[in-house]
Amino acid sequence: MLTECIETEVLIIGCGVAGGTVALQLADLGIPVTITTRSGDQEKSSTHYAQGGIVYRGNNDSVENFSNDLFQSGNNHNNPTAVRILANEGPRLIDEILIEKLGIEFDKNTDGTLSLVREGGHQVARILHVEDATGKAIQQSILKNLEKHPNVQFLKNITAVDLLTPSHHSLNRLAVYEPSSVVGAYLFNRENKSVIRCIAKKTVIATGGLGQIYLRTTNPPGARGDGIAMAYRAGARVINNEFIQFHPTMFYHEYKPNFLISEAVRGAGARLVNKNGQPFMQKYEPEWKDLAPRDLVARSIHKEIIEQGVTNVFLDLHSYIKGNDIKERFPNIYSSCLQNGVDIAREPAPIVPAAHYACGGIWVDQWSRTSLENFYAVGEAACTGVHGANRLASTSLLEGLIWGNRAAQDIAKTIKDYQKPKAEDIPPWQPAGSDEPDPALISQDMSSIKNIMWNYVGLVRNAHRLQRALRELRNLENEIERFYRVTKLSDGIIGLRNAIRTAIIVTSAAWSNKRSMGCHYREN
Repeated sequence: MLTECIETEVLIIGCGVAGGTVALQLADLGIPVTITTRSGDQEKSSTHYAQGGIVYRGNNDSVENFSNDLFQSGNNHNNPTAVRILANEGPRLIDEILIEKLGIEFDKNTDGTLSLVREGGHQVARILHVEDATGKAIQQSILKNLEKHPNVQFLKNITAVDLLTPSHHSLNRLAVYEPSSVVGAYLFNRENKSVIRCIAKKTVIATGGLGQIYLRTTNPPGARGDGIAMAYRAGARVINNEFIQFHPTMFYHEYKPNFLISEAVRGAGARLVNKNGQPFMQKYEPEWKDLAPRDLVARSIHKEIIEQGVTNVFLDLHSYIKGNDIKERFPNIYSSCLQNGVDIAREPAPIVPAAHYACGGIWVDQWSRTSLENFYAVGEAACTGVHGANRLASTSLLEGLIWGNRAAQDIAKTIKDYQKPKAEDIPPWQPAGSDEPDPALISQDMSSIKNIMWNYVGLVRNAHRLQRALRELRNLENEIERFYRVTKLSDGIIGLRNAIRTAIIVTSAAWSNKRSMGCHYREN
């Protein structure tokens, strides 16, 4: 297998709103950065698929009101410091970075003021949107600025294999006595099958979520928990991983691709209905009804499906929102549904809950620093604690923006204090296996992970399911590790190894937490 070595000041693995913000802020300060993306198309991140909005500042709103909504949604398990940072810094950074620097045109009212929308769990309207493709607009604007920036180098079609830690990889065995740190990563080039040894002063994980370990998910294909698994193997602290938020409304079709239908649709008045067209949320959440926090809505749908003995329920827009308003406010959702045979301006859309967002991840402090030196994590792969036990709607893009900016500030302040590690101290990648990766085995193992996680570690958990999940996942990990050791590297085998480790991290956390909290719900 071919090997090569590159050196950089800052390595950023992933480029959604969080990783992109780190890169943009550092590059503007004159600090060179190298960004790797798993896809050849940098847009294909979780940010790109974020239909919902980003929290701003409502009329007659306050830091206290917003903080209270965060605490209530997060079951008071939120990190108070992180909540204070999010509520205080959010509006300013939206103004400075997204509106002034990137020129993003958020939806406006007829009088030219910013249009503010209310979503589930929020007391007031405080959400900004760009139609129903807010994340896409942010992603495209960030990439447009990064791609022409002289201090930015993109490496596309790259899958990170493992983080480089002197205690694990250095040829200087005395490095084991030094504080644990990260000095870059081994990167698999999917085009020429080489492994790049990337040496960096600072390394940032921005790999997104883990939804692909579940049977049904709104996440893009690369969201396999790669960042969490790599960080765990490197010795970084991971926390709150039992808190997996399931989005209540994913378009459902047995034979066609599934996709997210934004919570903003219910914010605009749409209702959840059963097979007879009758709204049902008042049975489960009489106060909030269809605008209850996501975990409550998702479990209510789950109960309704079981009670009715059906595969799905429906989201009714046309009975509550004018047809022209549906097409104007939600053009991408309307188009996607229409392509799958459903005209949401005339008929309800079939929906089911799906794994959507990981509230836990790699532990970070208020500056995005992990428990390992020179190693940062941002976005969904990180756990700032701001979400607590359940994420409040439209806070994830804001969290990525804020902690991406904070990571950049800390890196810029401290990078001069560190010498770049010696490349000769880190050995080239040593391939362990020579067998060609078998796609049938990879597919079957991924399918097993997805089904175990969906059935045993999903919306509703109990001791028996979690015990069985742990037994089956640990046995499967032993098989996958053997498979990994004898197989040539590929994106599929790397992702499979990360997925099984991430699945065990989530399941172990769910087993350890005997108390139902937020989106972690245990029977008995």
